[in-house]
Amino acid sequence: MSDTSGISVRSGTPVRRGPLRRMLVALLGTLSLAAVTATAATLPANASAPTPPAGWSQVFVDDFNGAAGSGVSTANWQYATGTGYPGGPANWGTGEVETMTSSTNNVALDGNGNLLITPRRDASGNWTSGRIETNRTDFQPPAGGKLRVESRIQMPNVTGAAAKGYWPAFWMLGAPYRGNYQNWPSVGELDILENVQGLNTEWATMHCGTSPGGPCNETTGIGGSTSCTGTTCQAGFHTYAMEWDKSTSPEEIRFYLDGVNFHTVRANQVDATTWANATNHGFFIILNVAMGGGFPAAYGGGPDGGTVPGHPLVVDYVQVLQAGGSGTTPPPTGNRDAYSAIQAESHDSQSGTITETTTDTGGGQNIGSLAGGDWALYRGVNFGSSAATQFVGRVASGAASGVSGLVEVRLDSRTSTPVGSFSLANTGGWQSWRTIPANITGVTGTHDVYLTFTSGQSADFVNVNWFNFGH
Repeated sequence: MSDTSGISVRSGTPVRRGPLRRMLVALLGTLSLAAVTATAATLPANASAPTPPAGWSQVFVDDFNGAAGSGVSTANWQYATGTGYPGGPANWGTGEVETMTSSTNNVALDGNGNLLITPRRDASGNWTSGRIETNRTDFQPPAGGKLRVESRIQMPNVTGAAAKGYWPAFWMLGAPYRGNYQNWPSVGELDILENVQGLNTEWATMHCGTSPGGPCNETTGIGGSTSCTGTTCQAGFHTYAMEWDKSTSPEEIRFYLDGVNFHTVRANQVDATTWANATNHGFFIILNVAMGGGFPAAYGGGPDGGTVPGHPLVVDYVQVLQAGGSGTTPPPTGNRDAYSAIQAESHDSQSGTITETTTDTGGGQNIGSLAGGDWALYRGVNFGSSAATQFVGRVASGAASGVSGLVEVRLDSRTSTPVGSFSLANTGGWQSWRTIPANITGVTGTHDVYLTFTSGQSADFVNVNWFNFGH
């Protein structure tokens, strides 16, 4: 979650090797869905997600229908519990004071088509609350198309001194953060809705780059705010949305309140590498109510003895739409030649990687921040009818002494047995490139190729510029 006060809410985040950036994106684009987005005043309290308008398709929805007191669908969501991710910064990197739980005391359906995330305080003054995240991490626009992420929400209906410390949010993190927890803010954060202290204000922000400072002006980022009209943000439901538009030049990310675009960030506001690192991958969605932390501290602090617990964030639905572009269809079969250099940054999907400018011969970009468990997918690699028996990778490493790992090739599934691999340790630096060959089991035909990275340590151990295959 962002802290538009200028206080670093991720100050505890360990820095991995590679560019780290945090962006709060101000969006002032078009009202492409304003005509079809209903306002709080026109929707009943338990409305279903609206039907996608012409040209848009629904790729995810949860209307939160279910029995009162039941938990969320674990087919759609996972609970983030405790006071931080395993191996990540304390207090979720923001200084918030609650413990997140999966208890239905904190996260439950109300039986009327709504999700309630409710912060509570025990007799000893300890706070608990809830944080849920989509299982899916692949939300991004199709090439040349658009992605819209929206939710109809009533913020905790509490104001004034009783609201001190409340920090509800509806936001997204770049997929490479999951399982890593040390590569923020370079992998991008899109805060569709944040609110503090019961104020009638929505903040929307994009984070990226390095912190503090950097191209995205961290820790503030690139952000904007607006007020709810008709009813306050606390007194009624409003629709909060983000559109990520790859059909424009430059690319835009736009934020909306009740169909009105109030903030836009464009790709040309930062350098190309910063933008690519923050957006060249999928995202996952988060809903939570924090208590305390850097953002509330900038507006009076809390929680304190006067803060009143038990006021929920009420979520009617979350849906994701996409439009235009090439959709989610994989590239045509055989569109990559196994025997020509395949640029590592041209992946179709990935986890844990960043893209950065390379000083290798020919320039361009490489993928980096690669550690155990990371991977990249290249669809439709055509090996032909004569078996490939060799894999060649252009790699570099600035790993510390004793840190090494395997670069593996797998076909059609990330969990299939590798057809070949080579090991790598420090080559003299993250831009000290070597061409490493490895024998592989003979491969013919057309396959999706996964590069997977395995290591006995958690540290980064390799960058990849390109790879190909040979006979």
